[in-house]
Amino acid sequence: MAAFSQVFPVYWYEDHVRLIDQNHLPTSYEVVEISRSDDMATAIKTMIVRGAPAIGVAAAYGMYLGAREIQTTERDQFLTQLEQIAKKLRETRPTAVNLFWAIDRMLKTARQTVGSVSYIKEVLLQAAQKINADDIATCEAIGEYGLKALPESPEKLRILTHCNAGALATAGYGTALGVVRSAWRANRLERLYADETRPRLQGAKLTAWEAVQDGIPVTLITDSMAAHCMKRGMIDAVVVGADRIAANGDTANKIGTYSLALVSKAHNIPFFVAAPLSTIDFKLDTGAQIPIEERDPVEIYQIGQTVVCPAGAEFYNPAFDVTPAELIQAIITEYGAMRPAELIQLQTKQVV
Repeated sequence: MAAFSQVFPVYWYEDHVRLIDQNHLPTSYEVVEISRSDDMATAIKTMIVRGAPAIGVAAAYGMYLGAREIQTTERDQFLTQLEQIAKKLRETRPTAVNLFWAIDRMLKTARQTVGSVSYIKEVLLQAAQKINADDIATCEAIGEYGLKALPESPEKLRILTHCNAGALATAGYGTALGVVRSAWRANRLERLYADETRPRLQGAKLTAWEAVQDGIPVTLITDSMAAHCMKRGMIDAVVVGADRIAANGDTANKIGTYSLALVSKAHNIPFFVAAPLSTIDFKLDTGAQIPIEERDPVEIYQIGQTVVCPAGAEFYNPAFDVTPAELIQAIITEYGAMRPAELIQLQTKQVV
């Protein structure tokens, strides 16, 4: 079994942030250096960095970079300008709640820190670095709890996932792929099946790439093949990530997740969601309140430089869908695996 190859898609280096440019994977591994808050906002919006937990970490660093650029030494002026930086970062991606959680945590840190503006800036960097480090530890815990939640039979499992909820979507290790990695380390994984995940192909470009780096056996399928594979007895469990989870357990994830949950139920295959506590939005009662981002239709009608649709067609490109809680066997967080109805027990543990 190959050794685990740690991937850090977002991290602090000397005096700036380094991001793996996920738009160039798997053909090219490129690192982008970010020193300005506006550049971080662009990186989030254009999906250089993507995945709800990774976006949260990136936003935390974006807040510090913006704070570093503020020239005033007056506390009130500093906090007012920091609010404007937060506003710009909030506008980048509307669905992933980790973005807002991290920004709010950074703002709270700034407001509660006593001392000079210079000192507040130092504390903000420390806070962003803590969010970064905590995310890695959180994902490793999710992986271990997920391993315990997986079916006991067969001894070696064939797991299907959708989109990318791996190291690239977090600060490292991954949520859904964290469960897969833990299963692989425990010798409980026979094979990972990865949906290609149209239209941006994160499953093909990112999940398959991560699996290959780790030596995990991976088979790529198109999104429309999942039901066929289940009917043929090729899948034992489905594990996906999440961008926002409502208080009742309704879960927003990459478009196509809902249909995958439906076919899983039809074939009596357990469907799991793996996500950190910060992804749960207790302010929303149900998934009907989750805003769904719509992206540029070019993602649908063009693959690379090749146009695949006739002129005159119209397009609809929601980036996410919402899976009802009743289709989810368990939601796996750093506090364990629990049924969606039990999530409310975790509300008091969520720290902003």
